[in-house]
Parts: sequence; structure tokens; C-alpha cells
Amino acid sequence: MNKLYIGNLGENVSPLDLESLFKESKIPFTGQFLVKTGYAFVDCPDESWAMKAIETLSGKVELNGKVLEVEHSVPKRQRSRKLQIRNIPPHLQWEVLDSLLAQYGTVENCEQVNTDTETAVVNVTYANKDHARQAIEKLNGFQLENYSLKVAYIPDEMAAQQPPQQHPQGRRVFGQRGPPRQGSPSAATRQKPQSDVPLRMLVPTQFVGAIIGKEGATIRNITKQTQSKIDIHRKENAGAAEKPITIHSTPEGCSTACKIIMEIMQKEAQDTKFTEEIPLKILAHNNFVGRLIGKEGRNLKKIEQDTDTKITISPLQDLTLYNPERTITVKGSIETCAKAEEEIMKKIRESYENDIAAMNLQAHLIPGLNLNALGLFPPSSSGIPPPTVGVASAAAATSYPPFGQQPESETVHLFIPALAVGAIIGKQGQHIKQLSRFAGASIKIAPAEGPDAKLRMVIITGPPEAQFKAQGRIYGKLKEENFFGPKEEVKLEAHIKVPSYAAGRVIGKGGKTVNELQNLTSAEVVVPRDQTPDENDQVVVKITGHFYACQVGRLGFIWGSGVAACRWG
Repeated sequence: MNKLYIGNLGENVSPLDLESLFKESKIPFTGQFLVKTGYAFVDCPDESWAMKAIETLSGKVELNGKVLEVEHSVPKRQRSRKLQIRNIPPHLQWEVLDSLLAQYGTVENCEQVNTDTETAVVNVTYANKDHARQAIEKLNGFQLENYSLKVAYIPDEMAAQQPPQQHPQGRRVFGQRGPPRQGSPSAATRQKPQSDVPLRMLVPTQFVGAIIGKEGATIRNITKQTQSKIDIHRKENAGAAEKPITIHSTPEGCSTACKIIMEIMQKEAQDTKFTEEIPLKILAHNNFVGRLIGKEGRNLKKIEQDTDTKITISPLQDLTLYNPERTITVKGSIETCAKAEEEIMKKIRESYENDIAAMNLQAHLIPGLNLNALGLFPPSSSGIPPPTVGVASAAAATSYPPFGQQPESETVHLFIPALAVGAIIGKQGQHIKQLSRFAGASIKIAPAEGPDAKLRMVIITGPPEAQFKAQGRIYGKLKEENFFGPKEEVKLEAHIKVPSYAAGRVIGKGGKTVNELQNLTSAEVVVPRDQTPDENDQVVVKITGHFYACQVGRLGFIWGSGVAACRWG
């Protein structure tokens, strides 16, 4: 995206005028300015300089009495689903941005763009071009916390790659959806897919040149040898002591590439007489770190013992609004660090796959749920796979009202540490109000049961999607505010009410059914046998676990009981 469109030009503007302007602004360009009536085009050396030109000139500089408009030049056929939103308030919370973007359609992806400006920039991909068109119409110039948003199309390569296809009845259709059927030639010849979770490393900036090699020879050899795609983000965070590297490949390919890179850095350190230790640094999304650490740090301790390494993880305080990754530092020899990398990434990939399964189940039972927009999943992941056919889809078909009707509101009772109430409420109630607006739910804190109560009950009322959003944010807030230790996973207790006649069915003979449910979801499920039903002939079931475990545990319980819909609380 290094080609620029320069709009709102006066009739007498010449290429020399634009050349002088760019030189005065210290923005390099390549080739000539192509000037038309009222607009022009020019190429910058790379994407970062194009972004710099937009930030420096667009809406800020006059030429012959007219304020210039500078944007990425996007061919008409590539103006589809992708937008760039600039001038975002620097301290804006994710949930506010999420909810704003979701007003105009389904957001498939939202990524921050590194810039030199105080304000933030994100690239957004909507599910279809109609959603994107509505967003650009409504958000361009939208005032958000005294900042005026700037929205423009960026190239959607996928749109350009979808050639018109001939429909069997003679109509032209574009880009048939869905994967090839099993047994089709393209499905049979497909290669083994890469891992959905790339390996992300941090390397000292002084070793980047050695990793790339003369004219890129070294990095080409690594990619060829490991059958991987390697991105070295040299232009991110100019002047930083470390640069991120992203490796896309199979787990084995990622591990091999990682080891080769470590060997290159060690050799370069010896040649340059660099005496400091060079640890392996892995970047991992905060969503996965709790499970990597394990209860009381057991998982991490086992990896350290098995690989003879020392592993530390950066604190939560280092996280920023648009950077949810934490740094896992591994110290040891190249061999031991390579073994540790395999074990760490194995655990992270397992967590990812479990989350995908959990979110997929939610997608089945909550029609229209936009999981990518909830801010609960890594932006770097490939997204949510399409739901599979089976019991989940069958449950979805029976669990919700017909199309056009609103899903029934539910009431959830979630128990949090009493000391965390202030953090959930926020200053003058600001956080809980913001959370309520984001999720579309009513959120209240019940009074304490006594002066020494260690837990407080959060009452959440709203439809299923609102429940999912609100509960997910509460789990995340407790972790961010350190109410759970750095080596401790956030586990909360929730109560659901089901008809008393269904409780025995879920327990199963000898507790077999409920035990299988616990093994499947990693949630602790307690069904009291001697509980007296309430006035509605319902009993309380207690589910304890991390966020996704509780969500899937609840759904599994509902399916097992044969209850199409139930009320929490």
C-alpha cells in the first residue's frame, strides 16, 4: 500500500508543486507525480512512508488555497471490505472501539498499524462490502472524544483475486463460498495446512541484518529449508532495541526455523564480540498465558524441569491497548531453549484449539454472534472456522426462537472477589456503565452478604450474546487488575438453574454423564442431589472454571439435560 491518491487539488497545481511540497515535508517519493484534474497519484518507497505522508499532509496542508486529501490509492475492484481508520483517540478502550465498529456490520478482523502519531490507526476487515460501505459513510468525520475519525478504503486483495465465474444457468457469480467438497481434486491435492498460531519471536535489532543475510540470502535459505513464511518487522517501532519476527509454518517448521535463527544470532554475537546472554524471547497473546503457566505455576515449572531452562513472563502491566502480547523469556543453551520452545508453543496451540472449539459452540447457540469483535481472541489468529455439522447445529436449531424474534433475556449470577468490586465499577461507575453499553446488558453488583464476605455476586441481565461479552470482559478485567496472580488462571463460579427433573439425567448413572462433561470442558460441575427445588421447580447447578470452560460447560449441561433454553441465577 505504497501508492497514494492526492485529492482536492486546484486547477493550476503542477507536478513541480507537489514535488516541492513532498520535499519540504521530507517525504520521499519514487517516479513522477501523475496529475489529473483535481487529483494526482504518486508512489512512496514503502508502506511506512505512504502512511507518514497521509499523517503529515491529509487535512493539514494547503496547496494553492485548498486543503489536501491524501489517502491510499485503491483500485475500484479492491474497494471492498477493508478500511483504515485514523485519528483514533490514544486512550480509547478496546470495547468502545469494538462496539462502534460492530454497529455497521460484522467485523472479521481489527489490527493496529504502527505509526509515529499520538493517535491510533487500525485496519478493519468487515464481513462484506456493504458493511464496509456503511461504516465508511457513517464513521468518516465521526467525532469521538473530540477527535474526528478519518476512514478510507485500503486494498482488499481477496476481492481482486476472485474472478467472475460462470453460473450453470448463465449468470455471472463471484467467488464461490466454502471449502471444496471432500473428494474434489483441489481438496485431494491440498497440502498439509500451516498452524493457525504462528511463532512470534523478539530478536535484538543488531542481529536482524545477520538473520536476513546479504541480499536476503540467509532468510531465503531458512524459509526454503523449513517450508515457512517468515516476516521480519524491521520498520516497526523505529529505534527499538528488539524487533519481532513472525514465522508461519507447521509446528515442526516453526521450531526448526527458531533454532536456526538462534544459531545465527549466537554466531553473530561471537563474531562481533557481543558478550551479553541472548535468551529466546517468544511473544504470546495474553489469553493463552494463564493456561501456559497452569495452576500454581505447575505447567511452567514442568517445562523448566523437563528442558533444563529458566523461564520468565513479562508482567500484565506491560500490556497496552493495542498490544495484548506478553514476552516469554527462555534462558539456557540453544538445544534446551529449542526444546522449551516446542513445549511452550504446544501448550499455546492447545489453548488456541480449545478456545476455537468453545467459541464455535457459542457461535452455534447464539445466532449472529460476532466472536471476532468481542476482543476476547487474538487479532493475529486466522479467525473462527465454520461450524461443523452435528449435535451443535442440531441444538442451535431447537434452542432459539424463530428468525425475526428477539432471543430471551437471561439473568446470570457470577461470583467475583469482593476486593475486585471497585475495579469492575470504576471511578464514579464509569467502567461498569461502559461495560454495560458495550455488552448491551444490565450489570449490577449485589450487596455483600456480610462484612467479612470474600465474594460478591455480579448480576448480568441480557440476551446470550450480551452475556458472552459481559462475562468475558469481567474475566479479563480481573486478570488485568492483578486480582489473580501472574501464574494463576482466572476461575470464577457461576450458578445456572435447570428444571429439577433434568438434574438426574445430567448426572447420569454413577455420575458418568457429568464426569464426561467435566473432562470435555475442564470446568468443575456440581449438581447437588439433595437440593430442594424452588417455587419454579428448578435447582441450581454450580459451574466453576476459566471463561471458555464455563461457557461450554453451561451449554453442555443444557444439551445433556434436554433443556432447549434455561435461565441463569
